[in-house]
Amino acid sequence: MKTYGREASDERTRRRVGIADFAVTADGAVLTTSGLGSCLGVGLFDESAGVAGLAHTMLPTAPDDAANAAKFTDTGIDAAVNAMCREGAAPGSITAKLAGGSAMFEFDSQEEPIGRRNVEVGRRVLERLDVPVVAEDVGGDSGRSLRFHGDTGVLVVKSAGDEREL
Repeated sequence: MKTYGREASDERTRRRVGIADFAVTADGAVLTTSGLGSCLGVGLFDESAGVAGLAHTMLPTAPDDAANAAKFTDTGIDAAVNAMCREGAAPGSITAKLAGGSAMFEFDSQEEPIGRRNVEVGRRVLERLDVPVVAEDVGGDSGRSLRFHGDTGVLVVKSAGDEREL
């Protein structure tokens, strides 16, 4: 069993994914993350290989000298997909589910809010990798917490007293 991600625990059934982090499981673990506001959560799943990954990215695009690929949506998705492939996932068999990308603050110095840009960059990267987005819960103005079931690919999204499965 290999786990990628800085904050992975020793617990076999549940692994925590921190902000600007990702984890991959080939043993059906539940990958969890919280604090998704404008950040983007990307659940990746290859059912035939039994490999799943969850990324929690903060910012849309990485600068050339980025030390932490997982912090950025463009490089974080690539890193998670590559880690999944090392565990036996096939690039053409991976699907994605997106959550997050909220507009958490009324003031944003950017022309377009960071959350919306994270979602747009995520979709572009997944399209480039030929990974279809099969479900999403993005936008809005509230935070989210995620539980991604590595054995089934079900993404549970909790937000403001609401819980739904994707």
